[in-house]
Parts: sequence; C-alpha cells; structure tokens
Amino acid sequence: MTATIRILDATAARAAIPDLCEVLSDCINGGASLGFMLPFQPQDGEACWSDIAAEVETGGIILGVAEIDGRVVGTVQVGLASKPNQPHRGDLMKLLVHRSGRGLGLSRKLMVAVEEEAARRGRTLLVLDTATGSEAEKIYPRFGWERVGVIPDYALWPQGGFCDTTIFYKRIG
Repeated sequence: MTATIRILDATAARAAIPDLCEVLSDCINGGASLGFMLPFQPQDGEACWSDIAAEVETGGIILGVAEIDGRVVGTVQVGLASKPNQPHRGDLMKLLVHRSGRGLGLSRKLMVAVEEEAARRGRTLLVLDTATGSEAEKIYPRFGWERVGVIPDYALWPQGGFCDTTIFYKRIG
C-alpha cells in the first residue's frame, strides 16, 4: 500500500471534506480528544472542515493529507500565527490517522511534510497540545518534539470526564 502525502490548496481542501469528515469521525469515535463530544457522525465535521478550507485559502492554515488509493486516510494542520510579534511560530493541530491507515508510518510522513512547508513559509518554531496519556502523546517525542509540561483538566474526553493536556514544541527550519 503506497501513501501519497500532499499539502492541499483551498480547492483540494474543499474537495477532500467528505474524506476528512470520515477521518475525524473515526478518530473521535476511537476515543481521541479533538474538541468534539460523542455521539459524532461524519457529517458533524463538515462545518469544521469548511472553516479550515477557508483558512487554507487565506493562508492561515497549512493542511496536509495522506492518501491511499485516492482516499484521505490521514491529516494534520499547522495554524500560522498571525500576531505581529509571532511571525516565526505555528500551531500544530489535529494529527489524525484513520484506524484503517495506522501502522503505515503516515503520522511521521504527515509531520515531515507540514514541518517542511511551515519552514518554507518562514516558521522556525511549532507548538502543540495533546491529550495526556493518549497514544498521540507517545509519538511526538519520537518525532523530535520536546515536552514542556501538563495542564490539568484542560478539556473533556469525547465521552465526558476531564482530560489533561501535554504541551510540546519543536524548532524547525
């Protein structure tokens, strides 16, 4: 199985919304804390992905996807800080891989692609937060990210109950 990693423009982002909704729904229903609550169906993500496509169009977000056989099975975003005192920084958001695409190295490939694109756009520092104790938390150190600390009760798990978050950063470029 060969995966293609792409950075999407706004047109491609809009075309990918159905697949992106499926990936988001699969991850939430698999227990990932992504800002949404259960129950969650693919169509529940349409507004979110439409907003992201609009941000891609204005240059505020880098959207990377992993595709297998023309279907999006993974995604990650970098929000490009727009404050005048932060032109060097970006926020890594929502590294997601559909359960059917896990174990293929897609997370690493997606991270490399968006880190390279962020560096190309002048970013030298990326930050992220992820659910403490999650599978996601374990992968970032393997990708060269530095753990900063934990914020207790930061969000809720999709099924309810407080979720701590771990903050990471990485210098790039």
